[in-house]
Amino acid sequence: MNNHQLIAAYCTAHRAELLAFVSSRIGDACQAEDVVQDVFLRLLTGNRLISEVTLPSLVYTTARHLITDYWRCKRVREEYEHYLSHAVGTASPASPESVFSARQLTERMERGLARLPEQCREVYRLHIYGGLRVSEISQQLGQGYKSVEHRLGTARKAMRQYLRRYA
Repeated sequence: MNNHQLIAAYCTAHRAELLAFVSSRIGDACQAEDVVQDVFLRLLTGNRLISEVTLPSLVYTTARHLITDYWRCKRVREEYEHYLSHAVGTASPASPESVFSARQLTERMERGLARLPEQCREVYRLHIYGGLRVSEISQQLGQGYKSVEHRLGTARKAMRQYLRRYA
């Protein structure tokens, strides 16, 4: 039995069990469905050696990592919304002031990005706007992991310095 058949059989037999596991940790049924789908998608697109013995551990480890990613992204999104609400003051989220503030922040980000070297800019955009990890960016661009990691660090540092002027 090849990897795809093994994963498909496991998905058919244990999908509901994994969904219950993820739902209990996320609390949102729609998001839990997405996470479960991502677990099996990652396993199907990966090139790991999988056996009947290692598959359950791999499924739950991947699920835990995706749950952690979900909470991390949610926290960052909430911090950003909190920042915007305090930057505007007591304005409601749909008020013209908040829209203007978000537009200003986006413009500042774009001006800061324009100052970065092309390679750093591309890596930073893929990381921030594309939500890709260093390893995924490295594969997509066909560049070394350490090279991409260095460029991302350089871009982050430059963007922090640029944005501090407006804080």
